[in-house]
Amino acid sequence: MRIDLTGTNASQVTSSLLQARRQAGSPSMGMVLTLVVVTDEAHHGEALRSAREVSTEHPARILGVIRGPARGKSRLDAEVTIGDGTSGETALLRLSGELTRHPVSVVTPLLLADSPVVVWWPNDAPDDPAGDPLGRLAQRRITDCANSRRRSTAMAGQAQHHTAGNTDLSWTRLTPWRALLAAGLDQHPVRVTSATVEAKTPNPSADLLAAWLGSRLEVPVETRRSGGPGITAARLHSSHGDISLDRPDGRLATFRIPGEADRPVALQRRSTAELLAEELRRLDNDDIYQQTVLAYARSQQPPAKGKRSTGTKTTGTKTTGKTTGKTTGKTTGKTTGKTTGTKTATKTRTGSTRRRRT
Repeated sequence: MRIDLTGTNASQVTSSLLQARRQAGSPSMGMVLTLVVVTDEAHHGEALRSAREVSTEHPARILGVIRGPARGKSRLDAEVTIGDGTSGETALLRLSGELTRHPVSVVTPLLLADSPVVVWWPNDAPDDPAGDPLGRLAQRRITDCANSRRRSTAMAGQAQHHTAGNTDLSWTRLTPWRALLAAGLDQHPVRVTSATVEAKTPNPSADLLAAWLGSRLEVPVETRRSGGPGITAARLHSSHGDISLDRPDGRLATFRIPGEADRPVALQRRSTAELLAEELRRLDNDDIYQQTVLAYARSQQPPAKGKRSTGTKTTGTKTTGKTTGKTTGKTTGKTTGKTTGTKTATKTRTGSTRRRRT
Protein backbone atom coordinates (compact mmCIF):
# COMPACT_ATOMS: atom_id res chain seq x y z
CA MET A 1 0.00 0.00 0.00
CA ARG A 2 1.02 3.63 -0.51
CA ILE A 3 0.47 6.77 1.57
CA ASP A 4 1.18 10.25 0.18
CA LEU A 5 2.10 13.07 2.56
CA THR A 6 2.50 16.74 1.58
CA GLY A 7 3.92 19.49 3.76
CA THR A 8 4.73 16.92 6.42
CA ASN A 9 7.49 16.23 8.95
CA ALA A 10 9.57 13.28 10.15
CA SER A 11 7.16 12.44 12.98
CA GLN A 12 4.21 12.06 10.61
CA VAL A 13 6.29 9.93 8.25
CA THR A 14 7.16 7.59 11.13
CA SER A 15 3.48 7.33 12.10
CA SER A 16 2.54 6.58 8.50
CA LEU A 17 5.10 3.76 8.33
CA LEU A 18 3.62 2.19 11.47
CA GLN A 19 0.07 2.63 10.16
CA ALA A 20 0.96 1.07 6.81
CA ARG A 21 2.53 -1.97 8.49
CA ARG A 22 -0.58 -2.54 10.60
CA GLN A 23 -2.91 -2.23 7.62
CA ALA A 24 -0.72 -4.61 5.65
CA GLY A 25 -1.03 -7.14 8.48
CA SER A 26 2.65 -7.13 9.46
CA PRO A 27 3.04 -4.97 12.58
CA SER A 28 6.37 -6.52 13.56
CA MET A 29 9.57 -5.45 11.87
CA GLY A 30 11.97 -8.01 10.43
CA MET A 31 14.30 -5.49 8.82
CA VAL A 32 18.06 -5.72 9.29
CA LEU A 33 19.32 -2.31 8.19
CA THR A 34 18.43 1.17 6.95
CA LEU A 35 19.40 1.93 3.35
CA VAL A 36 19.52 5.66 2.55
CA VAL A 37 19.45 6.35 -1.20
CA VAL A 38 20.60 9.88 -2.08
CA THR A 39 19.41 10.62 -5.61
CA ASP A 40 17.56 13.17 -7.78
CA GLU A 41 14.26 13.40 -9.62
CA ALA A 42 15.72 12.12 -12.88
CA HIS A 43 17.15 8.90 -11.44
CA HIS A 44 15.14 8.11 -8.31
CA GLY A 45 12.80 5.62 -10.04
CA GLU A 46 15.58 3.31 -11.24
CA ALA A 47 17.54 3.66 -7.98
CA LEU A 48 14.57 2.77 -5.77
CA ARG A 49 13.65 -0.20 -8.00
CA SER A 50 17.15 -1.59 -7.48
CA ALA A 51 16.93 -0.95 -3.73
CA ARG A 52 13.54 -2.72 -3.49
CA GLU A 53 14.92 -5.68 -5.42
CA VAL A 54 17.81 -5.92 -2.97
CA SER A 55 15.40 -5.85 -0.01
CA THR A 56 14.20 -9.36 -0.90
CA GLU A 57 17.64 -10.60 0.18
CA HIS A 58 18.34 -7.90 2.77
CA PRO A 59 15.06 -6.71 4.35
CA ALA A 60 15.56 -3.00 4.92
CA ARG A 61 13.90 0.32 5.51
CA ILE A 62 14.66 2.26 2.33
CA LEU A 63 14.81 6.05 2.62
CA GLY A 64 15.01 7.84 -0.71
CA VAL A 65 16.29 11.41 -0.32
CA ILE A 66 15.73 13.92 -3.12
CA ARG A 67 17.08 17.43 -2.66
CA GLY A 68 15.02 19.97 -4.58
CA PRO A 69 15.61 23.70 -5.11
CA ALA A 70 17.13 25.47 -2.12
CA ARG A 71 15.09 28.63 -2.67
CA GLY A 72 11.68 29.21 -1.19
CA LYS A 73 9.99 27.93 1.93
CA SER A 74 11.18 24.75 3.66
CA ARG A 75 8.96 21.83 2.69
CA LEU A 76 8.92 18.06 3.06
CA ASP A 77 6.78 15.79 0.89
CA ALA A 78 6.85 12.02 1.36
CA GLU A 79 5.60 8.80 -0.20
CA VAL A 80 5.37 5.79 2.12
CA THR A 81 5.14 2.33 0.53
CA ILE A 82 4.75 -1.07 2.17
CA GLY A 83 4.78 -4.36 0.30
CA ASP A 84 4.67 -3.98 -3.49
CA GLY A 85 6.79 -7.12 -3.95
CA THR A 86 9.34 -6.19 -1.27
CA SER A 87 9.96 -7.48 2.25
CA GLY A 88 10.78 -4.04 3.67
CA GLU A 89 9.33 -0.56 3.59
CA THR A 90 10.11 2.54 1.55
CA ALA A 91 9.82 6.26 2.26
CA LEU A 92 10.63 8.69 -0.55
CA LEU A 93 11.47 12.11 0.91
CA ARG A 94 11.46 15.26 -1.21
CA LEU A 95 13.22 18.20 0.44
CA SER A 96 13.03 21.80 -0.71
CA GLY A 97 13.95 25.24 0.59
CA GLU A 98 16.24 25.58 3.59
CA LEU A 99 15.55 21.93 4.44
CA THR A 100 17.84 20.81 1.59
CA ARG A 101 20.82 22.02 3.65
CA HIS A 102 19.77 19.95 6.68
CA PRO A 103 18.73 16.49 5.42
CA VAL A 104 20.06 14.85 8.59
CA SER A 105 17.27 16.45 10.63
CA VAL A 106 14.73 14.55 8.50
CA VAL A 107 16.56 11.25 8.07
CA THR A 108 17.79 10.68 11.65
CA PRO A 109 14.32 10.16 13.25
CA LEU A 110 13.50 7.59 10.54
CA LEU A 111 16.52 5.33 11.09
CA LEU A 112 15.87 1.86 12.51
CA ALA A 113 17.03 1.60 16.09
CA ASP A 114 20.08 -0.56 16.84
CA SER A 115 20.58 -1.41 13.15
CA PRO A 116 23.38 -0.59 10.72
CA VAL A 117 22.97 2.32 8.32
CA VAL A 118 24.16 2.25 4.70
CA VAL A 119 24.15 5.32 2.47
CA TRP A 120 24.19 4.82 -1.31
CA TRP A 121 24.77 7.50 -3.96
CA PRO A 122 23.69 5.79 -7.23
CA ASN A 123 24.88 8.68 -9.42
CA ASP A 124 26.81 11.79 -8.44
CA ALA A 125 28.43 11.50 -5.02
CA PRO A 126 30.52 13.87 -2.90
CA ASP A 127 34.29 13.48 -3.21
CA ASP A 128 34.39 12.81 0.55
CA PRO A 129 31.37 10.60 1.40
CA ALA A 130 32.49 10.20 5.02
CA GLY A 131 32.51 13.98 5.41
CA ASP A 132 29.01 14.38 3.99
CA PRO A 133 26.30 15.02 6.65
CA LEU A 134 24.38 11.90 5.61
CA GLY A 135 27.57 9.90 5.20
CA ARG A 136 28.46 10.51 8.84
CA LEU A 137 25.37 8.54 9.87
CA ALA A 138 26.48 5.37 8.09
CA GLN A 139 28.78 2.44 8.76
CA ARG A 140 29.05 1.80 5.03
CA ARG A 141 29.04 4.38 2.23
CA ILE A 142 28.54 3.13 -1.34
CA THR A 143 29.20 5.21 -4.46
CA ASP A 144 29.21 4.44 -8.19
CA CYS A 145 31.79 6.43 -10.15
CA ALA A 146 30.74 4.71 -13.39
CA ASN A 147 27.37 6.52 -13.24
CA SER A 148 28.80 9.89 -12.27
CA ARG A 149 28.74 12.85 -14.62
CA ARG A 150 32.43 13.31 -13.71
CA ARG A 151 33.22 9.75 -14.71
CA SER A 152 36.81 10.44 -15.74
CA THR A 153 37.78 12.17 -12.46
CA ALA A 154 35.30 10.78 -9.89
CA MET A 155 37.47 7.84 -8.84
CA ALA A 156 40.49 10.09 -8.28
CA GLY A 157 38.40 12.19 -5.89
CA GLN A 158 37.12 9.11 -4.06
CA ALA A 159 40.64 7.72 -3.75
CA GLN A 160 42.04 10.97 -2.41
CA HIS A 161 39.41 11.14 0.36
CA HIS A 162 39.08 7.43 1.07
CA THR A 163 37.97 6.47 4.57
CA ALA A 164 37.38 3.01 6.07
CA GLY A 165 33.79 2.02 5.27
CA ASN A 166 33.77 3.57 1.79
CA THR A 167 33.36 1.42 -1.30
CA ASP A 168 32.42 1.86 -4.93
CA LEU A 169 30.38 -0.38 -7.22
CA SER A 170 33.17 -0.06 -9.81
CA TRP A 171 35.16 -2.35 -7.49
CA THR A 172 32.22 -4.74 -7.02
CA ARG A 173 32.03 -5.22 -10.79
CA LEU A 174 35.54 -6.69 -10.66
CA THR A 175 34.71 -9.61 -8.34
CA PRO A 176 34.44 -12.29 -11.09
CA TRP A 177 37.48 -10.87 -12.93
CA ARG A 178 39.64 -11.00 -9.81
CA ALA A 179 38.41 -14.49 -8.93
CA LEU A 180 39.23 -15.91 -12.38
CA LEU A 181 42.67 -14.27 -12.62
CA ALA A 182 43.56 -15.52 -9.13
CA ALA A 183 42.35 -19.01 -10.08
CA GLY A 184 44.54 -18.91 -13.17
CA LEU A 185 47.63 -18.23 -11.07
CA ASP A 186 46.66 -20.99 -8.65
CA GLN A 187 46.39 -23.51 -11.49
CA HIS A 188 49.52 -22.29 -13.28
CA PRO A 189 51.84 -20.65 -10.74
CA VAL A 190 54.36 -18.57 -12.69
CA ARG A 191 56.28 -15.39 -12.13
CA VAL A 192 54.29 -12.58 -13.74
CA THR A 193 56.50 -9.95 -15.38
CA SER A 194 53.82 -7.47 -16.49
CA ALA A 195 50.07 -7.14 -17.07
CA THR A 196 47.67 -5.52 -19.52
CA VAL A 197 44.09 -4.33 -19.06
CA GLU A 198 41.93 -3.42 -22.08
CA ALA A 199 38.69 -1.43 -21.66
CA LYS A 200 36.53 1.29 -23.05
CA THR A 201 37.64 4.54 -21.43
CA PRO A 202 36.98 6.28 -19.15
CA ASN A 203 36.38 3.22 -17.00
CA PRO A 204 36.84 3.36 -13.18
CA SER A 205 36.69 -0.45 -12.96
CA ALA A 206 39.61 -0.79 -15.38
CA ASP A 207 41.62 1.73 -13.35
CA LEU A 208 40.98 -0.23 -10.16
CA LEU A 209 41.80 -3.56 -11.83
CA ALA A 210 45.14 -2.15 -13.02
CA ALA A 211 45.86 -0.77 -9.54
CA TRP A 212 44.96 -4.12 -7.93
CA LEU A 213 47.22 -6.11 -10.27
CA GLY A 214 50.07 -3.65 -9.85
CA SER A 215 49.89 -3.57 -6.05
CA ARG A 216 49.42 -7.34 -5.61
CA LEU A 217 51.91 -8.60 -8.22
CA GLU A 218 54.32 -5.64 -7.99
CA VAL A 219 54.65 -5.46 -11.78
CA PRO A 220 54.03 -2.67 -14.32
CA VAL A 221 50.48 -2.67 -15.70
CA GLU A 222 49.51 -1.14 -19.05
CA THR A 223 45.97 0.07 -19.71
CA ARG A 224 44.85 0.03 -23.34
CA ARG A 225 41.74 1.51 -24.91
CA SER A 226 39.23 -0.79 -26.60
CA GLY A 227 35.77 -0.51 -28.10
CA GLY A 228 34.06 -2.02 -25.06
CA PRO A 229 31.63 -2.79 -23.64
CA GLY A 230 33.34 -2.21 -20.29
CA ILE A 231 36.48 -4.23 -19.68
CA THR A 232 37.25 -6.45 -22.67
CA ALA A 233 40.49 -8.17 -21.63
CA ALA A 234 42.98 -8.72 -18.82
CA ARG A 235 46.32 -10.46 -19.40
CA LEU A 236 49.11 -11.57 -17.08
CA HIS A 237 52.37 -11.89 -19.01
CA SER A 238 55.11 -14.38 -18.10
CA SER A 239 57.98 -16.20 -19.77
CA HIS A 240 55.77 -19.33 -19.95
CA GLY A 241 52.92 -17.55 -21.77
CA ASP A 242 49.94 -15.38 -20.90
CA ILE A 243 47.13 -16.05 -18.46
CA SER A 244 44.34 -14.12 -20.16
CA LEU A 245 40.65 -13.37 -19.89
CA ASP A 246 39.01 -11.94 -23.03
CA ARG A 247 35.40 -10.73 -23.10
CA PRO A 248 34.69 -8.88 -26.35
CA ASP A 249 30.86 -8.87 -26.15
CA GLY A 250 30.23 -8.21 -22.44
CA ARG A 251 28.64 -11.65 -21.90
CA LEU A 252 30.92 -14.60 -22.70
CA ALA A 253 34.66 -14.66 -21.95
CA THR A 254 37.49 -16.94 -23.02
CA PHE A 255 39.80 -18.05 -20.21
CA ARG A 256 43.33 -19.06 -21.35
CA ILE A 257 46.09 -20.71 -19.33
CA PRO A 258 49.44 -21.80 -20.86
CA GLY A 259 49.48 -25.48 -21.75
CA GLU A 260 45.71 -25.96 -21.42
CA ALA A 261 42.73 -25.73 -23.74
CA ASP A 262 40.75 -22.48 -23.94
CA ARG A 263 37.67 -22.43 -21.73
CA PRO A 264 34.50 -20.38 -22.29
CA VAL A 265 33.32 -18.64 -19.11
CA ALA A 266 30.02 -16.86 -18.46
CA LEU A 267 31.02 -13.30 -17.52
CA GLN A 268 27.90 -11.25 -18.11
CA ARG A 269 27.77 -7.66 -16.87
CA ARG A 270 25.68 -7.64 -13.68
CA SER A 271 22.78 -5.37 -12.79
CA THR A 272 22.99 -2.63 -10.18
CA ALA A 273 20.75 -4.62 -7.82
CA GLU A 274 23.12 -7.61 -7.94
CA LEU A 275 26.11 -5.38 -7.23
CA LEU A 276 24.35 -3.65 -4.34
CA ALA A 277 23.24 -6.99 -2.84
CA GLU A 278 26.85 -8.21 -2.88
CA GLU A 279 28.05 -5.12 -1.04
CA LEU A 280 25.36 -5.47 1.64
CA ARG A 281 26.47 -9.02 2.46
CA ARG A 282 29.35 -7.58 4.44
CA LEU A 283 29.15 -4.36 6.43
CA ASP A 284 32.73 -4.31 7.71
CA ASN A 285 35.54 -2.49 5.93
CA ASP A 286 36.83 -4.01 2.67
CA ASP A 287 40.58 -4.12 3.35
CA ILE A 288 41.57 -5.21 -0.17
CA TYR A 289 39.57 -2.37 -1.72
CA GLN A 290 41.17 0.08 0.69
CA GLN A 291 44.68 -1.07 -0.26
CA THR A 292 43.82 -0.94 -3.96
CA VAL A 293 42.24 2.51 -3.92
CA LEU A 294 45.17 3.91 -1.93
CA ALA A 295 47.55 2.42 -4.50
CA TYR A 296 45.48 4.07 -7.22
CA ALA A 297 45.64 7.39 -5.36
CA ARG A 298 49.43 7.16 -5.21
CA SER A 299 49.61 6.45 -8.94
CA GLN A 300 47.63 9.63 -9.66
CA GLN A 301 50.00 11.88 -7.72
CA PRO A 302 52.65 13.76 -9.72
CA PRO A 303 56.19 12.52 -9.02
CA ALA A 304 58.14 14.53 -6.47
CA LYS A 305 60.99 16.67 -7.76
CA GLY A 306 64.18 14.68 -8.08
CA LYS A 307 62.44 11.35 -7.37
CA ARG A 308 61.58 8.49 -9.70
CA SER A 309 57.82 8.16 -10.30
CA THR A 310 56.19 4.88 -9.25
CA GLY A 311 55.50 2.43 -12.06
CA THR A 312 57.21 4.58 -14.71
CA LYS A 313 60.34 3.41 -16.45
CA THR A 314 61.59 6.84 -17.49
CA THR A 315 61.66 9.79 -15.14
CA GLY A 316 61.65 13.20 -16.74
CA THR A 317 62.72 15.03 -13.62
CA LYS A 318 65.82 12.92 -13.05
CA THR A 319 66.95 13.07 -16.65
CA THR A 320 66.45 16.82 -16.80
CA GLY A 321 68.50 17.32 -13.64
CA LYS A 322 71.47 15.37 -14.99
CA THR A 323 71.36 17.04 -18.37
CA THR A 324 71.05 20.50 -16.91
CA GLY A 325 73.94 19.93 -14.50
CA LYS A 326 76.29 18.61 -17.17
CA THR A 327 75.35 21.19 -19.74
CA THR A 328 75.52 24.08 -17.32
CA GLY A 329 78.90 23.00 -15.95
CA LYS A 330 80.49 22.45 -19.33
CA THR A 331 79.06 25.53 -20.96
CA THR A 332 79.86 27.81 -18.04
CA GLY A 333 83.39 26.48 -17.70
CA LYS A 334 84.17 26.82 -21.40
CA THR A 335 82.58 30.21 -21.74
CA THR A 336 84.27 31.57 -18.62
CA GLY A 337 87.62 30.25 -19.74
CA LYS A 338 87.28 31.77 -23.18
CA THR A 339 86.13 35.11 -21.81
CA THR A 340 88.95 35.26 -19.25
CA GLY A 341 91.50 34.42 -21.90
CA THR A 342 90.16 37.13 -24.18
CA LYS A 343 90.34 39.73 -21.45
CA THR A 344 93.95 38.74 -20.61
CA ALA A 345 94.98 38.86 -24.24
CA THR A 346 93.39 42.26 -24.65
CA LYS A 347 95.19 43.62 -21.60
CA THR A 348 98.52 42.26 -22.86
CA ARG A 349 98.05 43.81 -26.28
CA THR A 350 97.06 47.12 -24.76
CA GLY A 351 100.14 47.10 -22.55
CA SER A 352 102.43 46.38 -25.54
CA THR A 353 100.91 49.23 -27.54
CA ARG A 354 101.46 51.69 -24.70
CA ARG A 355 105.13 50.62 -24.39
CA ARG A 356 105.70 51.20 -28.08
CA ARG A 357 104.18 54.66 -27.90
CA THR A 358 106.26 55.45 -24.86
